[in-house]
Amino acid sequence: MKARSILKNQNGLTKTPEFNETECLSIKKTIEEHTDDVYNSLYDYFRNYTKFQLTQTHQGLIRAAFKLEKVGRRQFIVQEGDICKYIFYVISGALRIYSVNERGQEAVVAFAIEDNWISDWESVVAQTSSRYYIDAVEDSEILRISPVQLHALEAEVPAIGEFLRLEQRLVAVNTQKRIHTAISMNAEERYHDLLEHHPEYFQKFSQNMIASYLGITPETLSRLRKR
Repeated sequence: MKARSILKNQNGLTKTPEFNETECLSIKKTIEEHTDDVYNSLYDYFRNYTKFQLTQTHQGLIRAAFKLEKVGRRQFIVQEGDICKYIFYVISGALRIYSVNERGQEAVVAFAIEDNWISDWESVVAQTSSRYYIDAVEDSEILRISPVQLHALEAEVPAIGEFLRLEQRLVAVNTQKRIHTAISMNAEERYHDLLEHHPEYFQKFSQNMIASYLGITPETLSRLRKR
């Protein structure tokens, strides 16, 4: 498709370029193909993670339950005081969950990149006001689903039941590891542990965010990275 020049009317205001029928159909097809790719990524995730197969019926149920959402950089999907209504699966991009204290200091709880899940689990399960913010660090695409929809899928799709069982176990293990790291390791050990297990974080998130997640100052992190 040829690039269109920006048109202005006699008052100097930008006019929206018009597309012919062929171009509109081409754009629609491109959007539909991208959406198909997004959901195919989700199906692949469930198959690979659970080792369960998905029938066409299962895929249709999953697609109907998960809603695609585009999130711009610095856009919030949850803010402090909100009741978190959804669990989010990251198709592309990067997000974080964090709190802000009375002095305006941020404390990063977790990061999420491609193929990760993120939510305020306390708020979404208990339907209580969130103590956290969740925002996109870069333009991102996510799929969201409510707990009610997820448990309805569990009854219909065996792979979802297995996913929830495995994910519950993984969350418990990761929570214990996070506590151990926080109370048993010094700053340098926490830094090397994160670098070993999640080197991709250092490409996606700023030094200030990484430092906040590690519970150290940006200056300390800078010194550690130079060693």
